[in-house]
Amino acid sequence: MKTLPILLCVLALGACSGKPPEPKAKPADVATPFDALKADEQRAKDVQKVVDKQADEQRKQVEAQGQ
Repeated sequence: MKTLPILLCVLALGACSGKPPEPKAKPADVATPFDALKADEQRAKDVQKVVDKQADEQRKQVEAQGQ
């Protein structure tokens, strides 16, 4: 009877070893209907940046010719 508490303590200490927990698997990305819309929006923003840059360069060239 006296060995039972000691045995329980040993088992409890053994269970609390310094092993790190196993990493949980990352859930797979689920495609949503909005993914295509977001991609289209980003593509439009990128195109707008290019157009703005070209317009700025053209404006600078016109100003340089006007001087």
